Order: sequence, then structure tokens, then C-alpha cells
Amino acid sequence: MDTNKELDARGLTCPLPILKAKKALSDMHSGEVLKVLATDPGSVRDFQAFARQTGNDLVDQQAAQVNGQDEYTHYLRRR
Repeated sequence: MDTNKELDARGLTCPLPILKAKKALSDMHSGEVLKVLATDPGSVRDFQAFARQTGNDLVDQQAAQVNGQDEYTHYLRRR
């Protein structure tokens, strides 16, 4: 997926990934896509709720094992 900006929120716990994503999205143009990397399993639900509350589009979410650790990737399209 083509992205316009990437945010590394690995190692951060709620609410920091959401707060950093909110700030990153505020610097982006409508229609641009933000890729967020996170290790907090709660980020899956958090980004779903964030998208509903803000009107930004949660395009995709993926989970993978990276170096023996769960990693979550979230794609948000700026409204």
C-alpha cells in the first residue's frame, strides 16, 4: 500500500500511539495515508475507535511476528 508518512510507535503503550498518530495526521493533507507501526496489542481496538470518532478512514490493520515480537501495522487515510 502506498503511504505518505510512517510513524514508529513501537514500544509505546496507550494512549501514546494514538496521540502521535493524531499529531501526524494533523500535518497531512486530506486523502493522504499514514502508516503506524505499534507493538501494543490494545492498539488494534484503539485505532478502530479513533477512526470512528475522528472520521478518518482505517484502511487496513495487519499483525505479524517480527523478531519474535507481535507487531501491528495500522493504515489511516486522512479525512
